[in-house]
Amino acid sequence: MRNHFLRITILIPLVFTGLRMEAQQKRGPSTAEERAKAVQFAHDLESSPLGPQAKTEREWLTLWLIEVPDITVEICPRLLGPEIPDKKKFGTEILSQLMFSEAAFMIENPDKTKDIISVHTAGTGGALKVYEAILKDHPKAQLKALDDIIARRDKGELQKHVQEALKNCDKRVS
Repeated sequence: MRNHFLRITILIPLVFTGLRMEAQQKRGPSTAEERAKAVQFAHDLESSPLGPQAKTEREWLTLWLIEVPDITVEICPRLLGPEIPDKKKFGTEILSQLMFSEAAFMIENPDKTKDIISVHTAGTGGALKVYEAILKDHPKAQLKALDDIIARRDKGELQKHVQEALKNCDKRVS
């Protein structure tokens, strides 16, 4: 089961890239309304990742990010530690939030879109918010790696964690 989830996680970026190139050819850049909606949905998901609107918002954000040619996010699962959280521990919700929070940051801070450390720090921060929100209702979803990253965040070391983790983005996660 874990290997199946890992294969899916590795294939998502490949499929995402192929679909993205095809979809981008069919439409123009994102609109101001779409960007506002994306930011709203990303922040909604950070605070209520399992709410009644979460699935719809996650689907809209994913498709929108595939289609728009002017907002590109990079996925580095290593930002969340050496292991990808599995489905039972809400891995999809936590991992997808990396890209949603990165996109929201880039929209809200257009002058920092090339600052990959800031972009990935925002994505990691958003994923940690999702994890913390999930733990309130599902304490058994606790993961030591994410708890360790939260401890670093709480000490003001999240950016340092991101810098260190980005060095391992090309390495496989288990």
